[in-house]
Amino acid sequence: MSRIRSRTALVLALAALTVPALPASAATPGAEPTAEEARLDRAVPREILTRGGFATVAPEFAAALGTAGSYAAAERAVARHGARLWQRAVDRAQGRGPAGGDLARDDDRPLYWARLAMTRELRAWEPGFALSDGGRARLLDRLETASRGQDAIRFPAGKGVKRVLVTGFDPFTLDRDVRISNPSGAAALALDGTLIRTADGRLARVETAVFPVRWADFADGEVERALRPHLPHLDAFTTVSQGRVGRFDVERYNGAWRGGFGDNEDLSETGVVPVADPATQPQWTTTTLPYASIVAADTGRFPVYDNTSVTEVPAGGTAPVARPAGPTPGSAARAGGGGDYLSNEIAYRATLLRDRLGLRGLPGGHVHTPVLQFGAGNGDAVTDPEFLRNRADITAQVRAIVAVAASGG
Repeated sequence: MSRIRSRTALVLALAALTVPALPASAATPGAEPTAEEARLDRAVPREILTRGGFATVAPEFAAALGTAGSYAAAERAVARHGARLWQRAVDRAQGRGPAGGDLARDDDRPLYWARLAMTRELRAWEPGFALSDGGRARLLDRLETASRGQDAIRFPAGKGVKRVLVTGFDPFTLDRDVRISNPSGAAALALDGTLIRTADGRLARVETAVFPVRWADFADGEVERALRPHLPHLDAFTTVSQGRVGRFDVERYNGAWRGGFGDNEDLSETGVVPVADPATQPQWTTTTLPYASIVAADTGRFPVYDNTSVTEVPAGGTAPVARPAGPTPGSAARAGGGGDYLSNEIAYRATLLRDRLGLRGLPGGHVHTPVLQFGAGNGDAVTDPEFLRNRADITAQVRAIVAVAASGG
């Protein structure tokens, strides 16, 4: 443990010398970073950017913005650099090109922190042409979708290969531990654009994207915009997020309820999940993943459960009740199997969209991974052998679960 601390202290000292605390434009008077962007000034994010080889991403993006003499030129720069960031993270995770640093290639955190460094640059940028608040917001949105892989979902033409879509999430609860990685994001980087052999012996092309841990983005319809063009053409989909310690869960039921836990912007939302056409909104949606086959398959070292538990307010009742076997008729949702946070919400939104598009036979639903834990006694290092082993094993098991899901049963 003493060697880990010594190495970490050395790396932090080097990072402090080689990476500026603030990119130049982020220090522009009046430019207010978001709560999420403000965490960039901590030592650990700077270390991760340096050791992941992504420390130059934001300065290069700022330089490109500086040469943009029109909105159209700025939009091109945003789309190009956002897509380049996503592809660079995917290539790094899949072993293509130089690692660019000593962090393990499968680390999802450099992508997360580099994206925030770019959005902070864009938020603070003062162009030489008129830029409205709405125009800047559209540029920020394009940067988000491009750098998350949402604009790069491409499946091959023809019917010879199955099509599978997998989504992951950013790291979260960073005020508790800013070192946190999200294994669902790491799995998305490792699987994007790959071919896997499904349980029924066929090949499947996997495309992936990651989503923010922010209530407002979900209320704005980001999930539906990203998934709607692709769901009618898929053979399976699964949303993935980090869940419980030491286990995978296939979540059987998803509830239409936000439970109020703070997001990455330190904002809280409580109430019914806001969707289009709320008059036809169900309280519950269900998985169509082949959960029995997934649970029975030998997918890896972590146990996999068919989770049927929910929390509901029963019909005619006023108090929430835990139901281990799923919701009862007429009840109001208070938590799906995946809880009442954004894991549950992406599952609810994706499966509701599936049903509203008339695709009830499409295998789709949510899988929770184990919590990605550091080794015992590691209180400050950004990586350790147990952390690396856990992440690699979780990613391998996600791949195996997807292979079973894509078989349809």
